[in-house]
Amino acid sequence: MTTRRSFLKNAGGTVALATVGPVAMASGRITETHHAPGEDLFKLGMAGYTFVHFTLDQALEMMKKTDVHYLCIKDFHLPLNSTPEQITAFHEKLAKAGVTGYAVGPIYMKTTQEVDNAFAYAKRVGVKLIIGVPNTDLLPYVDKKVKEYDFRFAIHNHGPDIELYPNAVSIHNAIKNLDARIGFCFDMGHDRRNGDDPVADLQTYAKRIFDIHLKNVTAASKEGKTCELGRGVIDIPAFVDMLRKVKYDGSCSLEYEKDMKDPLAGIAESVGYFKGVCDATRTNKRKS
Repeated sequence: MTTRRSFLKNAGGTVALATVGPVAMASGRITETHHAPGEDLFKLGMAGYTFVHFTLDQALEMMKKTDVHYLCIKDFHLPLNSTPEQITAFHEKLAKAGVTGYAVGPIYMKTTQEVDNAFAYAKRVGVKLIIGVPNTDLLPYVDKKVKEYDFRFAIHNHGPDIELYPNAVSIHNAIKNLDARIGFCFDMGHDRRNGDDPVADLQTYAKRIFDIHLKNVTAASKEGKTCELGRGVIDIPAFVDMLRKVKYDGSCSLEYEKDMKDPLAGIAESVGYFKGVCDATRTNKRKS
């Protein structure tokens, strides 16, 4: 296992926690200048649940401080019944902060009406990816709605805490015969807490993984807690290598659930570590 300490030593001690580079804004598009364009297909984002105790303005300020530009939208920042005017104002606020809302959810669904509401909400918001947790009996109806809307639907795994979709294989077994636009929001931390291997599962189910909740945990058991990305039991450099091997092109959205009322330091450390891992492993690959 690659620990935070061993990685920092191998990467020269300061790479992983280095200050991230500037962001240039041009024609409404964001260009991250600390990486050469096109080197990695995946993007670093934030899972909206990280900011459950904060207003949208506060969340965007933390994203600005940590140089992260993609957000999975939660309904406590943009309610399911938002008006067109509220949605427009929301997107204007994100654009001003240099942030793109790329998906909505997770949204829990226990009835067909709640499925309808989720798809209608995503359409009004202007995204084509829903992170959802539907009851299994609703999956045929989700399949129908995916075909109707031409949206992707990513089911979130919740580890040993919730019987519904505890791990990757439970999602796979539920969706394997459904439309290919139904897949995973792969929570790598919950996967590990369930006793599974996130790196192996990423490789196995890559074609159906549309979103990733990026996190590390303190133990490969139900007792494991979310921690800073470089301090847990998941081998993050190996996970990044696998992202490249499978050509993952979605978002890796940090879901930071430690110190949730005061998360900025942990978010900053985790973002710096992830970017440092990406930089160092890319450099090492070129040298090999």
